[in-house]
Amino acid sequence: MMGLSRITMPPRIQLLAVLAFGVVMLLIENQIQRLNESRAKLERTIARHEVAEVELRHADDDGKREAPLLPEDEAVIIYNRVPKTASTSFTNIAYDLCGKNRFHVLHINTTKNNPVMSLQDQVRFVQNVSAWREMKPAFYHGHVAYLDFSKYGVMRKPMYINVVRDPIERLVSYYYFLRFGDDYRPGLRRRKQGDKKTFDECVSSGGSDCAPEKLWLQIPFFCGHHAECWNVGSKWALEQAKYNLLNEFLLVGVTEELEDFIMILEAALPHFFRGATELYRTGKKSHLRKTSEKKPPTKEATAKLQQSHIWKMENDFYEFALEQFQFVRAHAVREKNGELYVLAQSFFYEKIYPKAN
Repeated sequence: MMGLSRITMPPRIQLLAVLAFGVVMLLIENQIQRLNESRAKLERTIARHEVAEVELRHADDDGKREAPLLPEDEAVIIYNRVPKTASTSFTNIAYDLCGKNRFHVLHINTTKNNPVMSLQDQVRFVQNVSAWREMKPAFYHGHVAYLDFSKYGVMRKPMYINVVRDPIERLVSYYYFLRFGDDYRPGLRRRKQGDKKTFDECVSSGGSDCAPEKLWLQIPFFCGHHAECWNVGSKWALEQAKYNLLNEFLLVGVTEELEDFIMILEAALPHFFRGATELYRTGKKSHLRKTSEKKPPTKEATAKLQQSHIWKMENDFYEFALEQFQFVRAHAVREKNGELYVLAQSFFYEKIYPKAN
């Protein structure tokens, strides 16, 4: 007891120590905030510099009116990526190919990864994509909900593509990604870093990060910028997402069959994706990305989530997308000796009139 009494600080000194610690922490937080702001300013400056360089390269030296672009040079693809569907892996293939295939890749970086744009940003984005001649042909990608360009009076709409994933597999991947990151940027600190709770433990304890509501993501990403799209469990949103998938997207693949998705894109849009299949199969490892420390859920955890009507709706949409993709694939590729190959053109023109003299 004598030893304890000698090392115990008086209450006044304890209070001063706590206050000093609080001041130090505030100073550190303030410094971190300033560093983050500086980094954001630097990123914006670099982005503006990159844009200026591209525009300078494309500037008309003699000041004359530019010649019209060819149809394939006008092409714009928007990949409004759903998180944790192998989107980074696929996007890195586009980055690897853009120099050789002569197109531009642009990341749509929204504040806090918010997938819904303000109305004014929607107008700006549509105007940029439609009129930014120096960037065409272009491949835009980002975590942004579908945007209907026809609402804004543009003459030519971009081509949308996307990839979907089994809803529970996607949620499990995102759950561990927030805690352990991935092998793409292993040193980056994640929002939930330090939380060691497994996905199964989260489900059994009713945690918010694994709640059925967290499954509601692929439907609103395809549904778009309507308020009802983001009402969890909306039947209207499900039907609108299905309508958009069929009518507004050139191709929607599935994570589980990503190579087939890439192969069909290469056949349909060779001026963008020429060489993509070979790169995916045998190229650099730059396109590979895997979530760290991911553990597959138990049957019990999966069954509990599958009781939710939200899972049933998201799974309905996933199965719908899968069926459509398999239909497209059946008419685009064939299998021979265990290898897939793309079908050659199966139509031609004849009986062309009037006959040339």
